[in-house]
Amino acid sequence: MPDFAIRVVDVTKRYNIGGAAVNALDGVSFAVRHGAFLAIMGTSGSGKSTLLNILGCLDRPTSGEYWLGGVDVAGMDDDSLSAHRLDNLGFVFQSFHLIPQLTVAENIALPMFYKGVPESESRRRAIELARSVGMEHRLEHKPSELSGGQCQRVAIARALANDPPVILADEPTGNLDTPTSRQIMELFGELNASGRTILMVTHEEDIAACASSRIVLRDGRIIIRQGVD
Repeated sequence: MPDFAIRVVDVTKRYNIGGAAVNALDGVSFAVRHGAFLAIMGTSGSGKSTLLNILGCLDRPTSGEYWLGGVDVAGMDDDSLSAHRLDNLGFVFQSFHLIPQLTVAENIALPMFYKGVPESESRRRAIELARSVGMEHRLEHKPSELSGGQCQRVAIARALANDPPVILADEPTGNLDTPTSRQIMELFGELNASGRTILMVTHEEDIAACASSRIVLRDGRIIIRQGVD
Protein backbone atom coordinates (compact mmCIF):
# COMPACT_ATOMS: atom_id res chain seq x y z
CA MET A 1 0.00 0.00 0.00
CA PRO A 2 1.39 3.43 -0.92
CA ASP A 3 2.16 5.89 1.87
CA PHE A 4 -0.43 8.37 0.61
CA ALA A 5 -4.11 7.98 -0.23
CA ILE A 6 -3.84 11.06 -2.46
CA ARG A 7 -0.85 12.91 -3.88
CA VAL A 8 -1.07 16.02 -6.06
CA VAL A 9 2.11 17.19 -7.78
CA ASP A 10 2.39 20.64 -9.39
CA VAL A 11 -1.19 20.55 -10.69
CA THR A 12 -2.34 23.39 -12.91
CA LYS A 13 -5.81 23.89 -14.38
CA ARG A 14 -6.03 26.53 -17.10
CA TYR A 15 -9.14 27.89 -18.79
CA ASN A 16 -9.38 30.19 -21.79
CA ILE A 17 -11.85 32.96 -21.01
CA GLY A 18 -12.44 35.67 -23.57
CA GLY A 19 -9.19 34.78 -25.32
CA ALA A 20 -7.17 35.06 -22.10
CA ALA A 21 -5.65 32.15 -20.16
CA VAL A 22 -6.81 31.96 -16.54
CA ASN A 23 -5.21 29.59 -14.05
CA ALA A 24 -7.89 28.21 -11.71
CA LEU A 25 -5.10 26.15 -10.11
CA ASP A 26 -1.50 27.24 -10.31
CA GLY A 27 1.12 24.65 -9.30
CA VAL A 28 -0.75 22.98 -6.44
CA SER A 29 1.12 20.20 -4.59
CA PHE A 30 0.19 18.28 -1.44
CA ALA A 31 -0.16 14.74 -0.15
CA VAL A 32 -2.76 13.17 2.14
CA ARG A 33 -1.88 10.13 4.20
CA HIS A 34 -4.23 7.19 4.66
CA GLY A 35 -6.77 7.88 7.40
CA ALA A 36 -6.32 11.67 7.34
CA PHE A 37 -9.18 14.18 7.55
CA LEU A 38 -8.36 17.23 5.40
CA ALA A 39 -10.36 20.46 5.18
CA ILE A 40 -9.96 22.44 1.95
CA MET A 41 -10.75 26.11 2.45
CA GLY A 42 -10.73 29.33 0.47
CA THR A 43 -12.96 32.17 -0.65
CA SER A 44 -15.13 32.02 -3.75
CA GLY A 45 -12.90 31.82 -6.83
CA SER A 46 -9.91 30.49 -4.89
CA GLY A 47 -9.83 27.20 -6.85
CA LYS A 48 -11.22 24.83 -4.24
CA SER A 49 -14.13 23.62 -6.42
CA THR A 50 -11.78 23.08 -9.36
CA LEU A 51 -9.44 21.13 -7.09
CA LEU A 52 -12.29 18.98 -5.79
CA ASN A 53 -13.40 18.19 -9.34
CA ILE A 54 -9.89 17.01 -10.18
CA LEU A 55 -9.61 15.02 -6.94
CA GLY A 56 -12.96 13.42 -7.79
CA CYS A 57 -11.75 12.43 -11.27
CA LEU A 58 -14.55 14.59 -12.73
CA ASP A 59 -12.04 16.84 -14.47
CA ARG A 60 -8.43 16.56 -15.58
CA PRO A 61 -5.53 18.89 -14.81
CA THR A 62 -3.98 20.88 -17.62
CA SER A 63 -0.59 19.76 -16.30
CA GLY A 64 0.83 17.97 -13.27
CA GLU A 65 0.25 14.62 -11.59
CA TYR A 66 -2.63 13.31 -9.52
CA TRP A 67 -1.99 10.02 -7.72
CA LEU A 68 -5.04 8.23 -6.27
CA GLY A 69 -4.50 4.92 -4.53
CA GLY A 70 -0.95 4.72 -5.86
CA VAL A 71 -1.97 5.30 -9.50
CA ASP A 72 -1.35 8.44 -11.54
CA VAL A 73 -4.85 8.98 -12.92
CA ALA A 74 -4.08 12.12 -14.96
CA GLY A 75 -3.30 10.09 -18.08
CA MET A 76 -6.05 7.45 -17.78
CA ASP A 77 -8.64 7.03 -20.51
CA ASP A 78 -12.26 7.74 -19.60
CA ASP A 79 -13.30 4.12 -18.99
CA SER A 80 -10.31 3.36 -16.78
CA LEU A 81 -10.81 6.62 -14.90
CA SER A 82 -14.49 5.83 -14.26
CA ALA A 83 -13.66 2.36 -12.93
CA HIS A 84 -10.89 3.71 -10.69
CA ARG A 85 -13.26 6.38 -9.35
CA LEU A 86 -15.91 3.76 -8.50
CA ASP A 87 -13.36 1.68 -6.60
CA ASN A 88 -11.62 4.47 -4.71
CA LEU A 89 -13.95 7.43 -4.14
CA GLY A 90 -17.26 8.20 -2.49
CA PHE A 91 -18.95 11.60 -2.88
CA VAL A 92 -21.06 13.71 -0.52
CA PHE A 93 -22.51 16.97 -1.85
CA GLN A 94 -24.02 20.08 -0.29
CA SER A 95 -27.30 19.55 -2.18
CA PHE A 96 -27.31 15.78 -1.52
CA HIS A 97 -27.86 14.88 -5.23
CA LEU A 98 -30.29 12.09 -4.36
CA ILE A 99 -32.49 10.78 -7.18
CA PRO A 100 -36.02 11.97 -6.29
CA GLN A 101 -37.79 9.03 -7.95
CA LEU A 102 -35.78 6.44 -5.98
CA THR A 103 -36.29 5.26 -2.41
CA VAL A 104 -33.67 5.57 0.30
CA ALA A 105 -32.58 1.97 -0.28
CA GLU A 106 -32.40 2.45 -4.04
CA ASN A 107 -30.40 5.68 -3.74
CA ILE A 108 -27.88 4.00 -1.45
CA ALA A 109 -27.57 1.02 -3.81
CA LEU A 110 -27.04 3.13 -6.95
CA PRO A 111 -23.20 3.06 -7.02
CA MET A 112 -23.33 -0.73 -6.68
CA PHE A 113 -25.61 -0.91 -9.73
CA TYR A 114 -22.97 0.90 -11.79
CA LYS A 115 -20.36 -1.54 -10.53
CA GLY A 116 -22.47 -4.55 -11.51
CA VAL A 117 -23.17 -5.86 -7.99
CA PRO A 118 -26.09 -8.35 -8.01
CA GLU A 119 -29.39 -6.83 -6.87
CA SER A 120 -29.80 -9.10 -3.86
CA GLU A 121 -26.33 -8.22 -2.56
CA SER A 122 -26.75 -4.50 -3.23
CA ARG A 123 -30.08 -4.52 -1.37
CA ARG A 124 -28.53 -6.31 1.61
CA ARG A 125 -25.65 -3.86 1.75
CA ALA A 126 -27.95 -0.84 1.28
CA ILE A 127 -29.96 -1.92 4.34
CA GLU A 128 -26.74 -2.41 6.30
CA LEU A 129 -25.47 1.04 5.33
CA ALA A 130 -28.83 2.68 6.09
CA ARG A 131 -28.62 1.15 9.56
CA SER A 132 -25.08 2.50 10.02
CA VAL A 133 -26.32 6.09 9.51
CA GLY A 134 -29.56 5.68 11.45
CA MET A 135 -31.86 5.53 8.42
CA GLU A 136 -33.00 1.91 8.50
CA HIS A 137 -36.56 3.02 9.38
CA ARG A 138 -36.82 5.08 6.17
CA LEU A 139 -35.77 2.54 3.54
CA GLU A 140 -38.87 2.91 1.35
CA HIS A 141 -39.22 6.68 1.67
CA LYS A 142 -38.40 9.11 -1.16
CA PRO A 143 -36.05 12.09 -0.65
CA SER A 144 -39.01 14.50 -0.65
CA GLU A 145 -40.26 12.78 2.51
CA LEU A 146 -37.00 13.36 4.40
CA SER A 147 -35.45 16.29 6.27
CA GLY A 148 -32.19 17.84 5.09
CA GLY A 149 -30.22 15.99 7.74
CA GLN A 150 -31.82 12.70 6.78
CA CYS A 151 -31.04 13.31 3.10
CA GLN A 152 -27.40 13.94 3.98
CA ARG A 153 -27.27 10.71 6.00
CA VAL A 154 -28.57 8.85 2.96
CA ALA A 155 -25.96 10.59 0.80
CA ILE A 156 -23.21 9.50 3.18
CA ALA A 157 -24.48 5.91 3.11
CA ARG A 158 -24.50 6.05 -0.69
CA ALA A 159 -20.91 7.33 -0.68
CA LEU A 160 -19.93 4.20 1.26
CA ALA A 161 -21.75 1.78 -1.05
CA ASN A 162 -18.65 0.47 -2.86
CA ASP A 163 -16.52 0.63 0.30
CA PRO A 164 -14.15 3.32 -1.04
CA PRO A 165 -11.06 4.25 0.97
CA VAL A 166 -11.53 7.99 0.27
CA ILE A 167 -14.59 10.20 0.81
CA LEU A 168 -14.83 13.61 -0.89
CA ALA A 169 -17.32 16.00 0.68
CA ASP A 170 -18.31 19.32 -0.89
CA GLU A 171 -19.77 21.71 1.73
CA PRO A 172 -21.60 18.75 3.36
CA THR A 173 -23.25 20.93 6.03
CA GLY A 174 -23.95 23.96 3.81
CA ASN A 175 -27.72 23.35 3.66
CA LEU A 176 -28.15 22.20 7.27
CA ASP A 177 -28.92 23.96 10.54
CA THR A 178 -26.34 24.04 13.32
CA PRO A 179 -27.54 21.06 15.41
CA THR A 180 -27.90 18.88 12.30
CA SER A 181 -24.48 20.01 11.07
CA ARG A 182 -22.96 18.81 14.34
CA GLN A 183 -24.62 15.42 13.92
CA ILE A 184 -23.31 15.06 10.38
CA MET A 185 -19.79 16.03 11.43
CA GLU A 186 -19.95 13.49 14.25
CA LEU A 187 -20.78 10.90 11.60
CA PHE A 188 -17.80 12.00 9.49
CA GLY A 189 -15.65 11.75 12.61
CA GLU A 190 -16.78 8.16 13.14
CA LEU A 191 -16.01 7.30 9.52
CA ASN A 192 -12.56 8.85 9.84
CA ALA A 193 -11.91 7.00 13.11
CA SER A 194 -12.75 3.74 11.33
CA GLY A 195 -9.94 4.42 8.83
CA ARG A 196 -11.56 6.36 6.00
CA THR A 197 -9.62 9.20 4.41
CA ILE A 198 -11.83 12.30 4.15
CA LEU A 199 -11.26 15.45 2.09
CA MET A 200 -13.86 18.12 2.75
CA VAL A 201 -14.39 21.49 1.11
CA THR A 202 -15.87 24.02 3.53
CA HIS A 203 -15.89 27.75 4.15
CA GLU A 204 -17.02 27.37 7.77
CA GLU A 205 -14.27 27.61 10.37
CA ASP A 206 -16.13 25.55 12.98
CA ILE A 207 -16.70 22.75 10.46
CA ALA A 208 -13.05 22.85 9.34
CA ALA A 209 -12.05 22.52 13.00
CA CYS A 210 -13.41 18.95 12.92
CA ALA A 211 -10.63 17.99 10.48
CA SER A 212 -7.13 17.06 11.57
CA SER A 213 -5.40 19.02 8.78
CA ARG A 214 -6.18 21.76 6.29
CA ILE A 215 -5.09 23.65 3.23
CA VAL A 216 -6.24 27.15 2.31
CA LEU A 217 -6.32 28.28 -1.32
CA ARG A 218 -6.11 31.78 -2.76
CA ASP A 219 -5.99 32.55 -6.49
CA GLY A 220 -5.32 28.90 -7.30
CA ARG A 221 -2.38 28.51 -4.93
CA ILE A 222 -2.01 27.01 -1.47
CA ILE A 223 -1.28 29.82 0.99
CA ILE A 224 -1.69 27.83 4.23
CA ARG A 225 -1.03 24.17 4.87
CA GLN A 226 -1.39 22.44 8.22
CA GLY A 227 -0.80 18.74 8.76
CA VAL A 228 -0.24 17.83 5.10
CA ASP A 229 2.94 16.82 3.29
